Amino acid sequence: MEKKRITKGISLIFLLIMAFIWIVPLLYTILSSFKSEADIQSSAFTILPINWVIGNYQDVLFANTSAPVAKWFMNSLIISVSQTVLVIVLVSLAGYGYSRMKFKGRDAIFIFLMATMMFPAVVNLIPLYKIIDTLGWVNNYMAAIVPGAAGVFNIFLVRQFMQGIPIDFDESARVDGASDFQIFTKLILPLIRPVLTVVALFTFTGSWNDFLWPSIVFNEVEKMPITPGLQLLQGMYALDVAHALTGALIAIVPTFILYLFTQKYFMESLSLSSGVKG
Repeated sequence: MEKKRITKGISLIFLLIMAFIWIVPLLYTILSSFKSEADIQSSAFTILPINWVIGNYQDVLFANTSAPVAKWFMNSLIISVSQTVLVIVLVSLAGYGYSRMKFKGRDAIFIFLMATMMFPAVVNLIPLYKIIDTLGWVNNYMAAIVPGAAGVFNIFLVRQFMQGIPIDFDESARVDGASDFQIFTKLILPLIRPVLTVVALFTFTGSWNDFLWPSIVFNEVEKMPITPGLQLLQGMYALDVAHALTGALIAIVPTFILYLFTQKYFMESLSLSSGVKG
């Protein structure tokens, strides 16, 4: 009993240290967004602002024509939401096909699909850009939405979750005259809602935070998403820390809110059989 208590105490201390390491930079960013640039550049380090200002938010959102953060924010929102919806549709259908339907070469195709995860994504950048350029999608939302719509890991995650649903459910539905489409929409989809929520969370967050690929396919300032666009908030010769921190804080708001509303499903999905009750 005493050993168990000591283990719990050590685990608690470790978690508190990790939370402190994560929270302090975020807290500093929040407080610094209300500081003037002079206060931030001052040699006297302070956590709290000496003079609280809201001008940073006004400058970043409305008064910066060379770096239109509000427009970037909407671009990211459109791209991330569109890609998330597309991913949910594609991976749920693919997961159903690989887990419930029987066709020749199914397992071989799935193994080959999983093998592609061994290649780093950077290997695909040049051929993928050539495809996007050929389709005329450079500086177009489609360039950021379509390439990441069928992530192999998401297909694997959904398939494994479906594997935990007894096949007897499908057979009972077929006896009642249900088609594959009805089984998928009325039986399987409600059961896999937790894992689809996690896929949506991962997809939205990954799309919103993606920096490298949007930096390649977008070269018009007005059409950029917010993550690659934030680099334009820095001056030509010196970094404007106050505005950069304010822009970064604005950029993390959607993903933070999304996690608050989906953390319940995220925890449920840690068990691949959590979608099946009883």
